[in-house]
Amino acid sequence: MILDAPLTARVAGIDPLSPTLKRVRFVPERGRFPTAAPGAHILVTLRGPERIWKNAYSLVTPPEQRDSYAIIVRRVEASRGGSHFLHDHLKPGDPVEIGPPTSLFPIASLARRHILIGGGIGLTPFLSYLPVLRARGAAFELHQYCTDDESEVFAGLLAEAGGMAMIHGRTNRRSVAGILADQPLGTHVYTCGPERLMAAVEAAAFAAGWPSGAIHKESFGSAEGGAPFTVTLARSGRTVPVSESQSLLEALETAGVEAPCLCRGGACGVCLTRVIDGAIEHRDHVLTEEERAGGRLIATCVSRARSDALVLDL
Repeated sequence: MILDAPLTARVAGIDPLSPTLKRVRFVPERGRFPTAAPGAHILVTLRGPERIWKNAYSLVTPPEQRDSYAIIVRRVEASRGGSHFLHDHLKPGDPVEIGPPTSLFPIASLARRHILIGGGIGLTPFLSYLPVLRARGAAFELHQYCTDDESEVFAGLLAEAGGMAMIHGRTNRRSVAGILADQPLGTHVYTCGPERLMAAVEAAAFAAGWPSGAIHKESFGSAEGGAPFTVTLARSGRTVPVSESQSLLEALETAGVEAPCLCRGGACGVCLTRVIDGAIEHRDHVLTEEERAGGRLIATCVSRARSDALVLDL
């Protein structure tokens, strides 16, 4: 179930893990947080002096932990500012608004074996998987791909997984094809990380004859900027500019438009909006090729205009 009411919280602690990674812990202002499913994420609202960011982050705390939530965030140089604000300005004691936990990346209940493949910060949803898989006595293994200089950081985060977790640095890594070959029937694979890694996992699984239902991936999309454009809202006649550093969804929110969203990464389909006119640059993971060719739906959180303007059914 998707809950709309935001949760009021404050920053309880910030732990530097590496030059670009920080773990941030939140505590509720009142009571306790809702129980989160394995692989759940929260939407964090960051309020800067001149703009607001709403970013989705995977919870890294165990699902049953309700006195606090934690996320791990990488400071990305090419970010639109959210990760910079969190790393450079957020401090313990600051109030923060977060959305209730939502899971679009659950553990397959009927799987006989689980293969978890993470890349860089894509490890985060699996940190909430691990206590659940261990408690169930499930057969699993985790493969984390990262740079050599971050191997020690990720090894520390995976210490409790013991021999079930393998770290693959750049100079010592096993191919995903080798990992997925000769796995027993009923095995499911889960992947989260850079698009290239997830595409390689999916391609290797299909090449090895895996059924599509046994392949799961979590993507927070690519809400990168692009050429500026304008959006006309057909129902009100308003025109909203979208800058080169904004997503379409962010521009709508800045203009005070009630725009639906959930994952903010083009993975859930909640933000799909009907396009009346204009050409779309699709960047989502939910529309079919036929729907994309039709040019009548846009994922406002990640996709942009290929034309100078769009007209939306809003």
